[in-house]
Parts: sequence; C-alpha cells; structure tokens
Amino acid sequence: MDARLSVIDERLAGIKRIVAVSGCKGGIGKSSVACSLALLLSKANYRVGLLDLDFFSPADHIMLGVRNVFPKEEKGLVPAEVAGIRFMSIVYFIEDRPAALRGIDVSNAIIELLAITQWHNLDFLIIDMPPGIADATLDVIRLMKRIEFLIVATGSKLALDSVTKLIKMLKALNIPILGIIENMRIGKSNAVQESAKTLGINFLGTIEFDYDFEDCIGNVDALMKSKFVKQLSAIVAKHKGLLR
Repeated sequence: MDARLSVIDERLAGIKRIVAVSGCKGGIGKSSVACSLALLLSKANYRVGLLDLDFFSPADHIMLGVRNVFPKEEKGLVPAEVAGIRFMSIVYFIEDRPAALRGIDVSNAIIELLAITQWHNLDFLIIDMPPGIADATLDVIRLMKRIEFLIVATGSKLALDSVTKLIKMLKALNIPILGIIENMRIGKSNAVQESAKTLGINFLGTIEFDYDFEDCIGNVDALMKSKFVKQLSAIVAKHKGLLR
C-alpha cells in the first residue's frame, strides 16, 4: 500500500469544505470561476486555499498575476500566499513545460502533490480541476473523500454534452454536486438551465459574456471590479447557503 495515501488524509483533515470547480471542456471559464470564487470567499473573511490541478494547461497563476512567490518547505510544502489565498499549483513543478504525463504518472503526480502540501486549517479549498473525466478526475474523487463539485458550462452543445457525462458519472458515484453555473452567455438560449432541470441539479445562475474580462487577467484588483466577478458574487450571495 502506498504510504502517501494515509498522509493525504492527514493533510486534508483541517479543511472544512473541498469544492472542485469542473466542466470537462477547456476554454469555458473554469479557471476564471475557481480563482474568482476563491477571491470572493477570502474577501468574506474565510480561510481559503486554491489548488490548480490542470496538469495540461494550468492558468490560475496567470489569472492571479503570481510572480516570484513560491511555496515554502516545512515538513512538506506550505502554499504560497497570494491575495489572501493559500495557493498551490502544478506549475511550480512543471514550470512552463508541457506535462506529458500518462496513466500512472498522472496518478503519482496527484498523490505526491496532495501528500506534500501543508494546507493546515482552511474553511474552503477550491480546486481548479483538469478537463475531462479521465484518470485525473477519478483520482481526485478517490483521494479527496469529502469533495463537492461546482459545475461550469456554456451554452455550447459540445460543452453541454461533456458536462452531462460528468454529472451522470458524479451521480453514479454519489458525489455531491452544488449546482451548475452558466458562463459566457451570449443570446437568450436557456439550454444550460434546461439541462440542469433534466439532470436534477441546481441551476445557480448565469454570467453574461464579459468583453473586458481579458484585460483584467493578472490584476487581482481589476478582477474584483470586473462585471464577471460582480455577477459571480451575486450568484454566491443568492445561494450563500451552499457555501457556508
């Protein structure tokens, strides 16, 4: 038996809520939601950690403008402090190189990262999940036993098809689903809301496409003033019972 598995349980013991932000497809704003949610919770005086587990295209460090801030060694690794958030990312290990990992290598990388990270006490750990429902997602579900999922989707038929598969898998595994957020809405289609109803999960709300959001990336102050974050904040406030 891998001794690191018991260590992971110890590392996560002081965390009250573990929320995985997922959506299967890349480019749907999953990282934007994960980072912004972590910032909003931190602003509300919660103790928050943010873990970027997107091995193939980590983006949270870009979103938050992380520069020259690194985890510290202390019987493992203590996450870096970024904008009031304890931040850990796979990018600290792979830097700007592509993570050409397969099968067991992905599992080992996730196990190692979870085993060495010293989160200590947190109210929330927000996880920016990798796309898809392959090994990485299944490993996170297996290793983080109290995990809950927040689903992000767009009105794209392709994105909704992928999200539907993810939701059905989570339901089959009895994994809690907080609900689904529609992101980057353009037009009047209710496809995401209708899919949520069909799948029997909460439709949490819609974030309209923010044409100025790209200019805010890398600047936390600008992010917090963006239309995107204001709309996400309204969704969180409306459903605050889900995130207590």
